[in-house]
Amino acid sequence: MAAGAVGGVNLAAVFACAYAAVLVLRAVCAWREIHRQAALPAADAAWAMSGVAVLQPILGGDPRLAEVLDETLDALPGARFHWLVDDGDTQARVVVASLRAAHPRARVAVEVNPPAPDGVNPKSFKLDRALAAVEAPVCLVLDDDATLTAGALARLVAALDTAEIATALPAYVDDGEPMAGRLLARFVNDNAALTYLAPLAWAPPVSINGMCYAMRTAHLRALGGFAPLLHALADDLAMADHVRAHGGRIAQTIAPVRVRTSIEGPAHYIRQMHRWMLFATLLLRRQPLRLQLGIIVLDGVPPLLLWATGIALLARPSVVGVLGAGGVLVLRAAVTALLQRRPGGAASPAPLLSLLSELLQPLHLLHAVCVRTVRWRCRRYRVHADGGFHVA
Repeated sequence: MAAGAVGGVNLAAVFACAYAAVLVLRAVCAWREIHRQAALPAADAAWAMSGVAVLQPILGGDPRLAEVLDETLDALPGARFHWLVDDGDTQARVVVASLRAAHPRARVAVEVNPPAPDGVNPKSFKLDRALAAVEAPVCLVLDDDATLTAGALARLVAALDTAEIATALPAYVDDGEPMAGRLLARFVNDNAALTYLAPLAWAPPVSINGMCYAMRTAHLRALGGFAPLLHALADDLAMADHVRAHGGRIAQTIAPVRVRTSIEGPAHYIRQMHRWMLFATLLLRRQPLRLQLGIIVLDGVPPLLLWATGIALLARPSVVGVLGAGGVLVLRAAVTALLQRRPGGAASPAPLLSLLSELLQPLHLLHAVCVRTVRWRCRRYRVHADGGFHVA
């Protein structure tokens, strides 16, 4: 029997071909959706800004907080900002006071909040308290480490003509970040289009990107505001489920939201990936069996196929296996580079770091399955199977 073959079949080549087939399918679907949305008529960015209230829950501690908030004020000068800070968060209050002084013409309301009770999501708690003061026809929920251009905001607002909630496509900015930060950026940037856009070819969205989403204020209030999300740690998943449960539609747009988060080191990176993977398991559990299988095949199996290709090649080296594995690596690098050239996409790809990021995904998922306690900035939470939580 030839080296690298089992029963006449070269396993490394088989696994490599299976990975390539899934990748090409996802990439083609994502690219078609990008082109479809890019061809839609452009909306009036100035009009969109004037009718939007930007709700930003703010938490101090990130060294880039002032830089990101300042950039957002410059990008959306016509919007009304609601900056939601905690009463005891001295760092955040100093930052927002400084920015208000530097932008005297910006329409910024700073709303100070008491601590959220145990079992209540701090972000949703602040959003719920702020909603009563919103007068604009559209609410945009935007994380304090995210920035949105006027054109992207206009695309989100335009999507509300045919959907009840519109969400953006994340792109991490890793300029000047250490290795851990660049690794996190690779995970997001490599997977954003494949995860959020590709499935639109056969199914409507079931989730939103909690970093940035928009809803019409009247509809949001009709659904009870943010109160239904208070006891869910994964507030974006809870909002998506709540909208869909009331017959609402989700619009997954290609509007880019650029995120700048300072990752302090490997431990911070592991905590962030653990939280995201834990929330992914909550999402998976809530879907019907058919959709669960689709998510597992398209999102969960590819990293395992990469591992299987490498293990099979090491166990039984062969020319065919080497060619298959090499071809997959070239294809993977080409696909990620192509998808990241979309409007508003991330910085230039890093193939080796990108590969490492995908190979680590099964380990992060295993960590999330085994450990149900997450650390979110300065807080620790124990997450329940139903999405509820308590302070750990």
